[in-house]
Amino acid sequence: MADSLAKYGIYIDDLSKIRVLEPEVANQTNKLKEECQNFVSNITEFQTSSEQFIEIIERLANEVEKEKMKTIGTRNLLRSMAKERDAQKQQIQAQVIEKSMELERLRIQYDSLKKIEMEQLETIEQLTVN
Repeated sequence: MADSLAKYGIYIDDLSKIRVLEPEVANQTNKLKEECQNFVSNITEFQTSSEQFIEIIERLANEVEKEKMKTIGTRNLLRSMAKERDAQKQQIQAQVIEKSMELERLRIQYDSLKKIEMEQLETIEQLTVN
C-alpha cells in the first residue's frame, strides 16, 4: 500500500504519519535546516568577533595616532631648540668677534698712549737735565 500511495506523492514515515514529502527528502531537509541554523549562529559569532576586533583595532589606531602626534610635537620642539641653540651660538660668536675687535682697538690705543708717555717722559727728563 505504501508503494501505491508513493505514486501519488503521499508517504508514510517511521511514526506512521502521512507525509507529502518523501521521508529521505524530509530527513535531508531537516539536516539542511540544522546546518543552516549552525551556519547562521557561526556567522553571528563571526560578526560579533569581527566587530570586537574592529573596535580593538580602532582603539589601537587612535592610540597610535596620539603617540604619533606627540612624537611629531617633540621632534618639532627639538628642531626649534636646535635652531635656537644655533642662533645663540651665532650671537655669541658675533659678540666674541666684537669683543676681539674692541680688544685690538684698546691695545692699539694703549700702545699709542704708552708711546706718548715715553715721549713725555723723555721730554721731562731733557727739561730737567738742562
